[in-house]
Amino acid sequence: MDERLSRRGLLGAGAAAAALLTVPATTASASAPKPGASRMTLRWWGNNGWEIRVPSADGRSEKTVLIDPWLTRFKTGTYTPQGADPKTPLSVDRALIDHHVDSGQLRADHILVTHGHYDHLTDVPYLAERTGATVFGTETHLSLMAALGAPEDQLAVASGGEYFAFDGYTVRILRSLHSATGARAQVPFPGTRPLSRRDRPQTIEDLLEGGTLAYLVTGGGASVLDFGGSNYVESELAGLAPDVLLMPTGGAAVAGYAARLLGVTGYPRYVAATHWDDFDLPLTDPPKDAGGLTALRDAVAAASPGSRFVVLDHLGSFVP
Repeated sequence: MDERLSRRGLLGAGAAAAALLTVPATTASASAPKPGASRMTLRWWGNNGWEIRVPSADGRSEKTVLIDPWLTRFKTGTYTPQGADPKTPLSVDRALIDHHVDSGQLRADHILVTHGHYDHLTDVPYLAERTGATVFGTETHLSLMAALGAPEDQLAVASGGEYFAFDGYTVRILRSLHSATGARAQVPFPGTRPLSRRDRPQTIEDLLEGGTLAYLVTGGGASVLDFGGSNYVESELAGLAPDVLLMPTGGAAVAGYAARLLGVTGYPRYVAATHWDDFDLPLTDPPKDAGGLTALRDAVAAASPGSRFVVLDHLGSFVP
């Protein structure tokens, strides 16, 4: 079943009501999750940017986890025939981030970084500074963020295999793989750098992949598994059964990408598309399919027909 839920305006103060736009006639209506189904709320900030909100252990406050938040979305030409210009300068829209933080629309207790590329990491150092969040990432990711001005006492190194308990939620960190592209199945901007380096990255090619992580976040009666790229380490996922799989488009170079991933994760109840929009466009614009959404929808329908396929508009949210 294919769900598309409503868009929340980037600068709007009110919450957007979830609205079902297309549901096959043979399926049951799912225009809104049943009250009490879980106490986890997922909100999509475009690309692979996700906000996960759950209640604290005592239920008196709300905890927020961000994954790969990138609000600035400067133009790179990634989805043009020429591809991204590696010399594109890095920039951070601090006024935009300040607006969301100061208005209370955006906060974070933890920020989870899947890999070091510009569309995943660029905004994280300033968001960490503004929110006080603890940031997880590999040594390369932390080296890049420290060089970009992130508060170093808020940076926590991870390599995959960690399993942490916090106030009302757990974070399980998994070894993963970046998308493989082109005829030779290569990773864009590969490489690593040690924590001892402090030269400041200037262009998008300076933000190295630096290893890729996946994250399983559990809290509020639900669990969600996120990948920053369309590849994975299948053995790392054995035994996991997330309620929500945040599944990137792509994966053409990966043998059995969708079928294997859905199978090893137990055919999740919800499969939410991620990393599918043209991120040269601002969050104030409706998301534009960069070319892989239909193929992902079809692959999920073929491999896991019982899963609900969720497509959100920018800043849209749903409760699993």
